[in-house]
Amino acid sequence: MPVHFRNHLAAGRHVPGIFILNAKMTMGQIVEELTLIWGASEPDEYFDLVNFLPVSY
Repeated sequence: MPVHFRNHLAAGRHVPGIFILNAKMTMGQIVEELTLIWGASEPDEYFDLVNFLPVSY
């Protein structure tokens, strides 16, 4: 995925942001993380970035 993403950006394309989830997270933990991000961030903070969850542990 990182190579594809790098090629995507190099071609002048964009993404609103990508979150990669830890497979061991429960649905409740995922919802908590995304709610935290949504409440504490501006939408453009994640533009063209890849972030790994969880961020709060």
